[in-house]
Amino acid sequence: MEQYHGPSKTVKRGTGRKKRKMNDKRKRLIGSPPTDTKLSDKEYREVKRIKGGNKKVKLRYAMYVNVAVGNGIKKTKILNVVETPDNRHHARQNIITKGTIINTELGDVKVTNRVGQDGVINAVLLKKGD
Repeated sequence: MEQYHGPSKTVKRGTGRKKRKMNDKRKRLIGSPPTDTKLSDKEYREVKRIKGGNKKVKLRYAMYVNVAVGNGIKKTKILNVVETPDNRHHARQNIITKGTIINTELGDVKVTNRVGQDGVINAVLLKKGD
């Protein structure tokens, strides 16, 4: 299902009068719904064709995260979602977005990339685990 990202039909002016509709909906203003990458016991990626014939890899379900530690990168398992800055309900639903703080086997990490558009989860270590 597509989402329309253009102006709505009932836009009002500063005086309260409705603005006249200038043109119809355009295909370039249609986008896709949010990916909502969820924590799961399996990983599932979806490849979508986007404008210009390019491809975008959407990560639907995640199990692992690439954590930057010291001078390298370690792939570790995600335990749970601690906090999400964009929506407080996402942490409860285990939805991972950019800026989300997740608990891993290495400790708490912060997601640094856009998960729904990159197809992987990259993060930096905040504090070490026990």
